This record gives sequence, structure tokens and C-alpha cells, in this order.
Amino acid sequence: MTTPVVRLRAVVLDCPDPHALAEFYAGLIGGTIHEDGDGEWAELLAPGRVRIAFQRSEGHTPPAWPRSDTNGQQFHLDFDGGSTWAEIDAAQERAFALGARPLDLDDGGGKRDWRVYADPAGHPFCFCLVPESDRV
Repeated sequence: MTTPVVRLRAVVLDCPDPHALAEFYAGLIGGTIHEDGDGEWAELLAPGRVRIAFQRSEGHTPPAWPRSDTNGQQFHLDFDGGSTWAEIDAAQERAFALGARPLDLDDGGGKRDWRVYADPAGHPFCFCLVPESDRV
């Protein structure tokens, strides 16, 4: 094992409305929202000490998924959506109710183990089918 130089504190997403995006992810994965008071920054401390932060970016342009050229996605978040497609379907409906939108729901007839969505600011994220034996 390599000795770390630093520890990851948070993943930070640019967005037009930090509070709204923090609320979306809190609804999706749970946790407590902390804000800076001026609307420029919000953090979500989710279960498992996962920290996602959101910073205001005027003129934010969401990535054009799945492009890799001009304005392509630079990264995305993967979530454990469940160990069955029924669990993923249920998670998907809840995500849509929170404001997510579909980007790619084609599972290739069961050959792919993920589906792709966009959060309300346009950042891509996936719900992954995770076998019970691989769940942490």
C-alpha cells in the first residue's frame, strides 16, 4: 500500500444553485446539508462520511453526455442502485421524482449493469447493479 500524500475531503460539483443540488443529492443518498450562508457553497455529509460539495457557477453549462470532445463529461458519480433490476427500477422512480432525468436507460438486454441519469444541474450519474456478494 502506498503512503498517502493527502486525504480526499470532498467531490465538488459546479452548479447554478448549490442549495437545490444539495437537496437533490440529500434526497438521493441521505445526509445532512451545511451551507455557507451566502448561497455560494453547500456541502452534503452523507452516510459513510461521504462528502459532496456544490459551488455556485454563474453560466454553468452541463456536460453534453456522452460526448468526449467539446463540453464532454469530465467525470460522473456511480451509485449502488441495488442487487436486482427491481431495486434499480424503484431507485430510478425516486430519482425522477427528485428531479433526475434519463440519459441512457438501455441495459443492453441485461448485458450492461448500469443506467445513466442527469441530476438537475445536468451532471451525469449512474445507478449500478451490484451483486449482493459485492456490496459493502
